[in-house]
Amino acid sequence: MSSSLSGRTVLVTGATAGIGYETARLLAQRGAVVLLHGRIPEEAQAAADRLVTTEGIDSALLRPLAADFVRLEEVENLAHAVVREHPRLDVLVNNAAIAAPERHTLTIDGNEITFQVNFLAHYLLTNLLEPALTSDPGGRVVNVSSSLHRTAAIQWSDPNRERRYSRLAAYAQSQLALTVFASDPRVTAVSVHPGVCETGLLPLYGNEGDSAAEGAQHVVRLCDPTTEIVNGAYYDRDERVAPAAAATEDRTIKRLNKLADLLVGHTA
Repeated sequence: MSSSLSGRTVLVTGATAGIGYETARLLAQRGAVVLLHGRIPEEAQAAADRLVTTEGIDSALLRPLAADFVRLEEVENLAHAVVREHPRLDVLVNNAAIAAPERHTLTIDGNEITFQVNFLAHYLLTNLLEPALTSDPGGRVVNVSSSLHRTAAIQWSDPNRERRYSRLAAYAQSQLALTVFASDPRVTAVSVHPGVCETGLLPLYGNEGDSAAEGAQHVVRLCDPTTEIVNGAYYDRDERVAPAAAATEDRTIKRLNKLADLLVGHTA
């Protein structure tokens, strides 16, 4: 029997579909209060309503929130709302992600859209939520990454890939950055590849995958305070394995923080 998560508060980004939705469902079924993030208020509310009507989850456990990660101002507003309304946050699940578009696309903030949505928005959100993220045992950040981070290289002189764009390379770079970020000493964090799952990202991997619910189980396990973690650890589903070498290099971690601070317009 799974342990109860009653009394714990978890923010799940990208919780309106796929692994994020299933993660929210599993957490709430175990009694956690779930801050359910969607791109727009209507999507977040619809996901919460669906969990209540189809899964029988108590609506008191669900808090729909919205922010479009293509706008960093909305990420900031989301963080401020969470800190104001939930001054103690036990777990942040950085799950929201998009498949890179075929054409090179910049956000209103001037960043390549995949790098911003999949990494920079989570970098900013995590840093702004630091006051609320509890240091109590079990408090942590779980970054939903990808095995494709192993194929990536961060283009330090051209992170927005203005000169040479490939959708697969852009997506892989965003996942490597998210994996590197788990080694940031400012928060206790891990990253996890939940397996190849049948979500909107499946075309990047192949034609078949596990169900989103199966992938979510690997994420939820890392949200459980009874699961001991080491800061910066990387999991391939339930197995702790070594990430790409760059993911744990002090020089890379510091360099990425400096780059991210510059691109989000904040200083750490």
